[in-house]
Amino acid sequence: MKNICLLLIILLSSGSLFAQQQDPERAGNPVFEGWYADPEGIVFGDEYWIFPTFSAPYAEQVHMDAFSSPNLVDWTKHDQIIDTAAVAWADSAMWAPSIIQNNDKYFLFFAANDIQNNEQYGGIGIGVSDKPGGPYKDYLGKPLLDKFHNGAQPIDQFVFQDKDGQFYMIYGGWGHCNIVKLKDDFTGFEPYEDGTIFKEITPEGYVEGSFMFTRDGQYYFMWSEGGWGGPNYQVAYAIADSPFGPFERIGVVLKQDPSVATGAGHHSLIKVPEEDEWYIVYHRRPLGETDPNHRVTSIDKLEFDENGYIKPVTITFEGVEKRSLK
Repeated sequence: MKNICLLLIILLSSGSLFAQQQDPERAGNPVFEGWYADPEGIVFGDEYWIFPTFSAPYAEQVHMDAFSSPNLVDWTKHDQIIDTAAVAWADSAMWAPSIIQNNDKYFLFFAANDIQNNEQYGGIGIGVSDKPGGPYKDYLGKPLLDKFHNGAQPIDQFVFQDKDGQFYMIYGGWGHCNIVKLKDDFTGFEPYEDGTIFKEITPEGYVEGSFMFTRDGQYYFMWSEGGWGGPNYQVAYAIADSPFGPFERIGVVLKQDPSVATGAGHHSLIKVPEEDEWYIVYHRRPLGETDPNHRVTSIDKLEFDENGYIKPVTITFEGVEKRSLK
């Protein structure tokens, strides 16, 4: 009897297995097994994809996996799409992948080595592959960005294509965020008209985890606040008429629910093509977990009000309903 009670407690606290057993038409959170954080969700063709950080001590963060699904419920794991064996300059702490397709190639931006100053080697690099599931090889043979600018640690990059086709990289930790204009071939940066390369767009409360998207002609900038290892990690946002801001903080849209999970943050969004239908992909810490690296990937609905503001997200055990792209 004691073992049965213990099993029930584990299932109820994790939420995922319990939800999936109750309703096979819903994903259940977390959406797949394993410790994974910093997830980037995206649509390629008729499949949803998630590219997360393998959540482990830095010395063990030496590879990345990816996951694909036709319907947000059934996920296929793609093992070790990139690792430090393929990136000679990276030795640990491979973080926060950002994926984008450019022509017929897939480019996986990542941070590595958790550099603390300009004397250490590491920063933001790029992997390239002919297919989203990899394998990826080192595109440049060196970091794309290996220095601090405007106080921003070179981590947590997000690659964004504007409506005019221009690619930007928005990145930064340690409470500072920069936006840079990428060359068309991703081999470096283009200067702005004033000759600068690194423009700071840091809003109030910013810590890390940048994400940007457009809706109805406006630029939504989202970021994570608080400490990633604690329960109060959360996501806030701002809206502007330009990718350069100014971004004035509006409020928090994703945070812990002590009855569901803690540490909800470092997110991305998936938009269903040709529809105003959005999902937020994020990591959180299951109830009872105290190890900072014990983070899992979850998906819930994201909605807007009649004025275009983002409604606060309800984090759930049940997750989202099955949604095919075909």
